[in-house]
Amino acid sequence: MFENLNWWEIGALLMLALLIFGDRLPVVINDGLRMIRNLRNMARNATGDLSRELGTDIQLEDLHPKAFIRKHLLSEEDEQAIRKPLQSMYDNIRSDVSGVHDELKDVAKAADLRTNGTRPATATGGAAAPAPRPSYDDAT
Repeated sequence: MFENLNWWEIGALLMLALLIFGDRLPVVINDGLRMIRNLRNMARNATGDLSRELGTDIQLEDLHPKAFIRKHLLSEEDEQAIRKPLQSMYDNIRSDVSGVHDELKDVAKAADLRTNGTRPATATGGAAAPAPRPSYDDAT
């Protein structure tokens, strides 16, 4: 939770909390920890009640609709039958994306070579032609 904070920032937050809450800071921390414990117990009790009602062993991760259907309603054969038609499309898209990724690497290498001492060239190999200006004389 605090992996992005360094020690100075944590110390500043503690000093700010001490200034805001003063002598009540230990009581506020204790109340916050008690609230977190109560929330965990409520979640644990809810999953236990749901497991008893459904007659299966259920975890919090299983409550996601996709995971719930996959685990409790579909057999292995049903899941494979659903996945099989889409697998070839997935493989084709994956190979196309990897091909585009390789082409982008090549373009980036070419751009690095051009910026490291040689004159940049356009896609056609020559100098870029200026865009034509619209003519307002022809409009009648």
